[in-house]
Formats: sequence, structure tokens, C-alpha cells
Amino acid sequence: MMRRVALTGGIATGKSHVLAWFTSRGVPTISADVIARDVIRPGKPAWNALRGRFGPDVFTANGLVDRHQLAALVFDDSRARMCLESIVHPRVRALIEEWFANLEKCDTFSFAVADIPLLFETGREGDFDEIIVTACKPETQLRRILTRDKLTEADARKRLAAQLPTADKITRARFVVRTDGLLADTDRQICKIFSTLSNRN
Repeated sequence: MMRRVALTGGIATGKSHVLAWFTSRGVPTISADVIARDVIRPGKPAWNALRGRFGPDVFTANGLVDRHQLAALVFDDSRARMCLESIVHPRVRALIEEWFANLEKCDTFSFAVADIPLLFETGREGDFDEIIVTACKPETQLRRILTRDKLTEADARKRLAAQLPTADKITRARFVVRTDGLLADTDRQICKIFSTLSNRN
């Protein structure tokens, strides 16, 4: 029976690299973030719900959700963030569940990986057979956010505060990938996890 594997971890801890590694080895993968971007496209039910809840201020002139403007709003207002999550998360969860169900019908793969950044925050860990957490030092994580997302330090810390601390996530996962070092070090860790998941009966 195919095992459902969740990949999670804090922002800028290397989840995308780990997911890409599995994808390159032929493992079926899916990303909650990619799905979330799709379900808020114009004409989708989540788009209509966001328009009704947040109004035109978080939309661009051509009707797309202004993700930067929306993020600035919800990371300053926990109630607004909860509302956003209540609109988007159920739709994302349903599509990921459908994806796993279709894979299981094929009976081809030993495991498949879903990248779900807020796995623990949304109480979804029980939906999976195995959990992989990506982790790095807090100072490394902050530096990556500042470099990658071009945020102020205050805004970066707001995003970090909205997630469970990495240390808490580590205690709740069987597999941990430390991403502080060279990519080769990270890849060796992923390879060991891949072997374990592939060989387990």
C-alpha cells in the first residue's frame, strides 16, 4: 500500500529543494503552496470568497489577488489570517486528498510526498504515514527570508511568528533534514530517507 508522506518545515528551511529532489527521482509530489496559488485565480470559488471578505484593496487592476498586499494585511491581523486560511485551506486539502486517492488507485508507487508548510498548524499530521521536517538554525532561516523575499526584518519576523517553532516540529516528525550546510550534505540526508521509504514493506 502506498504511504502518504508529508514534507513540512518553517519558511525558508529548504522544503522546495527537498521536494524537487524527490520529484527528480520519480516520486509523485505535490505542493500545497502551488495549489493555493491556483485556487485563488480569478473565477475560482476561493477568489470570489476573498473578494467578498477583503474587498478590492488586495486585488490588482487586472483582478488577480495581490499576494504581497494580502500577506501584509494578514500578518498584521491574526483574525484576517484565520479568515484567509478558512477560505483557502479546505480547498487545498480536498485537492491533495483527491491527488493521493488517484495515486492509490494506480497501485504503482511505494510512497508519494505532499509539501504542506502548515501541516502541524492545521492539525493535519494524522493524515499521513510519515513526516519529513526541514530545519536550519533560526539565524540562517531569517537571513534566507530577508535575502529571498526582500522583506524588512520586522516583516520577516512576523512570518516566522505565525508558524510553530522548528524545534517543536522536529519532535513530531520521524525524519529531519538539516539544511544549514552544503547542498551535498542536504542531498545525502534526503537520499537516506528515500532509501528508507523505498525499502520499507
